[in-house]
Amino acid sequence: MSLASDIREAHVPSGSVRLWWLGQAGFLLKSAGGKVLAIDPYLTDTCSAIGKKIGVRMDRLVPPPLLPAELECDCLALTHSHPDHLDPETFKGIQETGRAISIIAPPETIAALQKLGATDDQMEMTWPNKVHRLGDLEIRTTLGIPMCEDDLTHVGFIVKADGGPTIYFTGDTSYHEILAIQAKPSRPDILVTVINGTFRNLGPGEAARLAHELNVQTVIPCHYGMFADNTLPPDLLRTNLLMFGMMDRYLELQCGESVTLSVSNISQT
Repeated sequence: MSLASDIREAHVPSGSVRLWWLGQAGFLLKSAGGKVLAIDPYLTDTCSAIGKKIGVRMDRLVPPPLLPAELECDCLALTHSHPDHLDPETFKGIQETGRAISIIAPPETIAALQKLGATDDQMEMTWPNKVHRLGDLEIRTTLGIPMCEDDLTHVGFIVKADGGPTIYFTGDTSYHEILAIQAKPSRPDILVTVINGTFRNLGPGEAARLAHELNVQTVIPCHYGMFADNTLPPDLLRTNLLMFGMMDRYLELQCGESVTLSVSNISQT
């Protein structure tokens, strides 16, 4: 079965969500009510040409688990405008299918989407603490700390499934105590965190510290294994979690792999 068919046909038990890792910081989340949320899908090799211009190896190290045209979702949530998060070619492929999807994005990403042909009726601007609803999913936007001046409106998302778990997707962000302060009221069960300290994102130690501050039950690393010059071994997060007595809460996914998450248990597929 193809990944697209797997997503389409997946039955999600009540009180659970199913999460697929698409590589880099890209995820698909399907609710028990059948709603599909895509976060930062990077499904082409757009960054390869950009890397060549700046002398950084940014060719894909793993093939995309599905094609842009195969991505079926009800909502596309974007954390910022960098091309490995808002990938122009992935977005073009989604648009060309003609499927109706809504888009949640912060201001500078909205401006980039407009240049790519997104229409106003598709897009809803977001900012930290704004809450959106997608069927049985609540999506609350969080603050992200950007790496430089090219996009200062980075965000993350806290997604809560009705009767199910709450998942905090950090997006690209540096460490700051405000990350835990803003997330604690939502009581996330699961932390999906970047671990690539190369470009001022959370490194493995900082990601483990955030997990400890939030006392989450599961920690999933992302933003590694895609580009040779912007990756770290994910086991470094596991080792750092050991220092907080949380090594057993580490969960590593392979690109294209999924996991069913509930408040009480986890099962991988």
